[in-house]
Amino acid sequence: MKYKKIAILGYGTEGKSVHRFLKKSSKFKGGKITILDKKRDRDYLKHIPEFDLVFRSPGIRYEQPIIRRAIKNGVEFSSAVKLFFDEFKGIIIGVTGSKGKGTTATFIYHILKACDEDVYLAGNIGKSPLDILPKLKKTSVVILELSSFQLQDLHKSPRIAVVLDVFPEHLDYHKNFQEYIEAKKNIAVHQKRRDTIFYFRDNKLLKKIARFGKGKKISIPGKTLGLRKNAAMAATITSYLGCDPEKTFVTIRRFRGMKHRLETVGKIGNILFYNDSASTNPHTAAMAIFTLSRKPGSTILIAGGKDKGLNYAPLRRAIKESKHVDCVILFGENKRKIRKTLSSVTKIKYAKNLRAATSEAYDTAKKIGKSSPIVKIILSPGAASFDMFRDYKERGEKFRVFVKKLK
Repeated sequence: MKYKKIAILGYGTEGKSVHRFLKKSSKFKGGKITILDKKRDRDYLKHIPEFDLVFRSPGIRYEQPIIRRAIKNGVEFSSAVKLFFDEFKGIIIGVTGSKGKGTTATFIYHILKACDEDVYLAGNIGKSPLDILPKLKKTSVVILELSSFQLQDLHKSPRIAVVLDVFPEHLDYHKNFQEYIEAKKNIAVHQKRRDTIFYFRDNKLLKKIARFGKGKKISIPGKTLGLRKNAAMAATITSYLGCDPEKTFVTIRRFRGMKHRLETVGKIGNILFYNDSASTNPHTAAMAIFTLSRKPGSTILIAGGKDKGLNYAPLRRAIKESKHVDCVILFGENKRKIRKTLSSVTKIKYAKNLRAATSEAYDTAKKIGKSSPIVKIILSPGAASFDMFRDYKERGEKFRVFVKKLK
């Protein structure tokens, strides 16, 4: 089918990669390409019904009335990820979950690389899969980190699917948790019998998602051979693919972690600074608190940002059970909401922005440090960054700069 009028809906990383692909593709030759983006036109969504084919960027909500009406009236929708699934004939390993998908995907990539596979890493991790398409062969393996936004209208499932812990997330985008789950299940629902899905067996929801597909089900416990969950999952998958176990464990031991995920960014005397800016929901912030509570010393948490309609009870529970969080410094749009949940279990302070929060945390840590051998300051916002920053990466980099300026 030849498309006469093509729209790219949203012109970020994926939108631009789609544009580059379309201009080179003979399949779409002759079609007029139009960019629909809010930076160019506030009423950009109203033009959707005018096109034959629309490539939706992940940040554009799929379940909007205007999009649903357009689909009903015959407008075809696609995306960078959907296009990649149509074009690439090799093995795709799709990784999704509410937490850990970037780290797990990276683990798998490094292990397969060590085992001399022709392997690539793309997707929600920051690289559009369309940009690597010209390099790929039929024997290539591509690991895709897949968000709920990318999965929502996916019409194919990866040969190997990986589902990590799933809990309420992005409820500012999805109308409810059920819609979020409906998006996640697409990683499995189109699998054939030759395909495989991996998941953690201690999570009933993951088992339910796995059952939607026809692929082989492989479940593992949360921890295997003393490894962290992400590493355990990566080791299981790469072993299944025939990787040398020794190379797998050497790679895992050498892995230094990813930026903005419980990353150590500074030390002043007995005060340690951790950047966990990739924490964008209360569950991930809670996990950061539990992780740090295994190490000696007191903890000061810096949290807050743009609200996503989430409940902060998991963070309150983590703080209460850890018994080592002396203070929480709150900044950002949802600081008052978080305070209502946490004020009964720890001391709360407000700051007008991240710079002020970092400074306040340091001043507080110096006082606590007089009676505690180690004080840990962690930026684990438990919220999105868009009220003050471009993304969680910019927020994490700013925190790193603010820490370096402390004396």
